[in-house]
Amino acid sequence: MKIVDLAAMEYAGAFALQERLVADVAAGRAEETLLLLEHPPVYTLGRGGDGGSLMDPSVRPVEINRGGDVTWHGPGQLVGYPILDLGRRGRDLHRYLRFLEQVLMDAAASLGVQAWRVAGRTGIWTEGGKLASIGVGVRRWVTMHGFALNICNDLAPFSRIHPCGIVGCPVTTLSREAGRAITVAEAKAAVAAPFAGLPADALPEQPRDAVQPSSCDEFHAPSTTSRRPPCPLTV
Repeated sequence: MKIVDLAAMEYAGAFALQERLVADVAAGRAEETLLLLEHPPVYTLGRGGDGGSLMDPSVRPVEINRGGDVTWHGPGQLVGYPILDLGRRGRDLHRYLRFLEQVLMDAAASLGVQAWRVAGRTGIWTEGGKLASIGVGVRRWVTMHGFALNICNDLAPFSRIHPCGIVGCPVTTLSREAGRAITVAEAKAAVAAPFAGLPADALPEQPRDAVQPSSCDEFHAPSTTSRRPPCPLTV
């Protein structure tokens, strides 16, 4: 698997790159890839939201084809976009989401912060609040979008929204929870390691079956706050 450190990149450019990689991986022209980067400040709204979680009417989010509601990205937050071929990794979206959560919990633990899942939610939490958000999309069984792990970023932008559509949701960072300064570079190393050689028990490889033609070739991870139904899982 290829791991690419993009440093900082505008959201639109990163999305365009994901789309190209998804098409190439689905066609067998490129290997699976993990993109790691930071974004300039931007709000994004997934297919699970309708704008009702925007507390500040001046916020203009980028509407995007991932699962989940509204969130914020910005400097000091590590964003990861895994472009994985689930067509040969079990075609199990829920297992993939749990894998992402485990990667993030393990990365946090390696940096001295204990985090956990919350039943009925996607992402990871600590006593101080939500530490990482996850929102994915799948096209022809190739994944796009991914996760955002708060490292040392400003938390004030989250006060303008209900993060991930959760009213009163506290948000925290690795640095705050650890009681010391943690850099994005440290977190990148911790997150990248599990992707370098995906263990067979996490996302086992198998022959990729032919994808059956369908009127819908996209699926978006469901959210507990979903208001708009996702495309049926017929990819």
